[in-house]
Amino acid sequence: MAALLICMGLSAQDWKMVITKTDGTKVEMATTEIDNIIYVENQGEVLEDKNVDQIIIKEIYNGGCMTDDGKKYQFDKCIILYNNCGEQAVANNLCFGMLPPGNAHATNPNYDENGNLVYENEGFHPLWHGIWWFQGSLVIEPYSQIVVNVCGAIDNTQTVSNSINYANPDYYCMYDPECGYDNTNYYPTPSSEIPTSHYLKGKEIGLGNGWTFSVSSPATVIFQVQGTDAATWADDVNNIWYSGGEVSEVNACFKVPTEWIIDGVEIYSTAYPEDSRKRLTSEIDGGYTWLTNYLGHSVYRNVDKEATEALPENAGKLVYGYNLGVDDSTDPSGIDAEASIKNGAHIVYLDFNNSTEDFHERQKCSLKD
Repeated sequence: MAALLICMGLSAQDWKMVITKTDGTKVEMATTEIDNIIYVENQGEVLEDKNVDQIIIKEIYNGGCMTDDGKKYQFDKCIILYNNCGEQAVANNLCFGMLPPGNAHATNPNYDENGNLVYENEGFHPLWHGIWWFQGSLVIEPYSQIVVNVCGAIDNTQTVSNSINYANPDYYCMYDPECGYDNTNYYPTPSSEIPTSHYLKGKEIGLGNGWTFSVSSPATVIFQVQGTDAATWADDVNNIWYSGGEVSEVNACFKVPTEWIIDGVEIYSTAYPEDSRKRLTSEIDGGYTWLTNYLGHSVYRNVDKEATEALPENAGKLVYGYNLGVDDSTDPSGIDAEASIKNGAHIVYLDFNNSTEDFHERQKCSLKD
């Protein structure tokens, strides 16, 4: 699939960018207007960022499930993004990252002697091991979602019935063996149903052949590179920071400005309630949510009951009696979001930047509903 943007020229006289498309037509734009504007493949229009702040992490399925013969299976993770408003959202240079350490209960070398994160007031967050980004403009329609497979972009149910079928042309996947993430257990060749334009690109800066997205307790963010494209930014060694202050490949992180972060979710493992510590600052996530892994559970965002019920188009479409929470962790709204969506309703989710209030543990990933 050929990219529309094939060459760029800069006119020194008026400082405008001349963009030539594959059909031979040209668009002239002031250089000050170029940031975060790119061409979408096979379309002849430039899409500008729009409602980027309304893109939220709706659900994270990272804990894996059990195989049919009772073994642990962890090669089928995903993150679901959602447009939480009634207008189209468009984001360029949208990226995924995770903070060190990979597990919330692991030793965290980034706390100072006063018990504060060393980057708390430094205006950045470290993203460990590597990052992923969408190839072009990401467009999410109002009150709609996109599924991003983290690993195992195939129909996993063919071998593990409790797992998830990602063979869907609407889905995206993290798949870029050339960047170093080439472990075929995590990254089998994606289903032919997923178009190659939906493959995310990656940049590895740590050790290993797979993005070490925790099966128990990741701290996950989505962020938007500003002022340049994601690939160029990721290649700049000046953007590297070392967890714990020790310069080594295993500690390498991207130093991402906090203001670039659109959303973040801190997950703790229910198996380590006393040992878990925050990695995201309160500016991004003032709390945390719990997950029990290997049971097919996910962490799922709670419904904003008042805002959802206030939408006139939802009259008679909302389904109540939600019962897919885990123990005391549930959606306090009582609205079954997935059943309501299937009934034609539009859902508005809570977004307090506090995962304790915003999320609950769900008995199964919504893709299994």
